[in-house]
Amino acid sequence: MNDVLKTLGDWLLYAALFLAAAAAMLLGKADTVIVERLRAHTAAIVAPVLDTLSRPFDTAADGADRLHDFFALADQNAQLRHEREQLVQWQAVAERLAEENAVLRRLLNVVPEPGARYLAARVIADTGGVFARSLILNAGTAGGVQPGHIVVSSEGLVGRIAGAATGVSRVVLVTDLNSRVPVTVGNTRVRAILAGNNTDRPALIHLDTDAAAAVGDRVVTSGVTGAFPPGLPVGVVVAADDHHIAVAPFFESSRLEFVRVIDHGMRVPSAAMMTAVPPLPALPAAVPAAPAEAAEPAPAAAPATESAAGQ
Repeated sequence: MNDVLKTLGDWLLYAALFLAAAAAMLLGKADTVIVERLRAHTAAIVAPVLDTLSRPFDTAADGADRLHDFFALADQNAQLRHEREQLVQWQAVAERLAEENAVLRRLLNVVPEPGARYLAARVIADTGGVFARSLILNAGTAGGVQPGHIVVSSEGLVGRIAGAATGVSRVVLVTDLNSRVPVTVGNTRVRAILAGNNTDRPALIHLDTDAAAAVGDRVVTSGVTGAFPPGLPVGVVVAADDHHIAVAPFFESSRLEFVRVIDHGMRVPSAAMMTAVPPLPALPAAVPAAPAEAAEPAPAAAPATESAAGQ
């Protein structure tokens, strides 16, 4: 009997739930305004309760974050103190070196290098190929760009201006076959020439046979001949043996978008400058020589018999 009553109660409960759900569905279909109002009132009643319950958890989370930031701040403060001490030491070294440099310059009566002028330009074309490595810039003679100006990127030396028109100019890269850049290698400051070979790895030539270049040595411009200012970063040695030393430039031509054109104020003597010296005056025409007089016949030598008889 109890089982029958229990089963009957379950069925009645299921039926009541089904009827309630159906009534809710019918009510929602019948009048959505009433349902939305009921939902809004329910949310208005529940929201303050949820906000009150969530505040302790939010406060605890904020406290944990502040505690973590406090310990992190202590570590950062210690690190900054250590870096500050190092910077102070380097500042003292830099000031001392600057004073020594100024004294030595006055002692040697060093002529100061001319100031450089800069111009930013955008790369608009890559005209390189198998037999040439060059770029086209959107700056030309109208902006002051002239052949011989230096082109650099944020990484280092790119090349030189080979030709310029009103609004464009052409850059010959240091990797071009016709490029020759005087450089120094490594801490030994040994001089060499960086020769382009139309690849991404130009070579070092005219290196002293007694000097050794190792992989990882930095290559910078030497300033010899005045074509390039000294100290411009060029690249790093990536391969070195007895017959070949390859250098990887710091820039990648395929990723160049903006460059700087530098007029460092130094000029290499050109052919026009070398021929500007006035020529020497021409020598007067030579006076024709008088005809030579007939020479008197030389006296005949004594016979050998007389010489022998005298002995």
